[in-house]
Amino acid sequence: MNWIYLPLYALISAVLWIVGTAIVYVSDRKKLLKVLGHLVLIMSIGTLLSFIIILWIQLERPPMRTLGETRLWYSLFLLLIGYLTFVRWGYKWVLVLIFLFASLFMIIDLMHPETYEKTLMPALQSPWFIPHVIVYIFAYAMLGFSWVFSIYGLYMFYKKEFHMKILNVADNLVYIGFAFLTLGLLFGALWAKEAWGHYWTWDPKETWAFLTWLAYLIYLHTRHFHYTKVRLHLWLLSFMFVVLLLCWFGINYMPSAQNSVHVYAN
Repeated sequence: MNWIYLPLYALISAVLWIVGTAIVYVSDRKKLLKVLGHLVLIMSIGTLLSFIIILWIQLERPPMRTLGETRLWYSLFLLLIGYLTFVRWGYKWVLVLIFLFASLFMIIDLMHPETYEKTLMPALQSPWFIPHVIVYIFAYAMLGFSWVFSIYGLYMFYKKEFHMKILNVADNLVYIGFAFLTLGLLFGALWAKEAWGHYWTWDPKETWAFLTWLAYLIYLHTRHFHYTKVRLHLWLLSFMFVVLLLCWFGINYMPSAQNSVHVYAN
């Protein structure tokens, strides 16, 4: 199992998701069809998960070392969170938007195939490696999904069809995402202490991770103390995701981060 099999698994997952979404849309008051739609959506998620698991076994290491590998996890978590959000709140349009969002990251991976290496640098051979990356990518997926709701909310706001439930769902996603983001910072500090002897060194990646955490903390405080300023909250939530992307991807292209111990892709 290696990168050349990703297009096949991605295609199967995409087809299953599209079919499952279509079934869900036509399954009103038809319980059997509705169950079938849910099963097909779960199969779509399972297909992508199976690729990651088999890849993990073949590489004999967690596929979390490079940006491309983290994008695989991100696409998986987006589909999973999108499905659970649909189950919880019943928004069918979520299935369409989250598929487009996850597909964007999958297409980037398909356009930039990687050569997998089994070896891990010493700093990555730590028990904190897996929980740190998993928690962070899950947090990014949650917060990315809240961005989807903010964009949809802005669209509905300017159409004069906005409903407060949209922002409330986004808030729930942010609460969970922020909690996992906080865990990611703590796990990272413990990992840094074990690997380099210091909990925090103000490395560029660490600094941007802290800025991302602060950005979403600002959103939560603004949301709490200025509850009625809906448009402000929607725009803030949209902007905060840009900060997150700078932390995740953008830092790799900044001159100050070229010697960062966190830019493993180099």
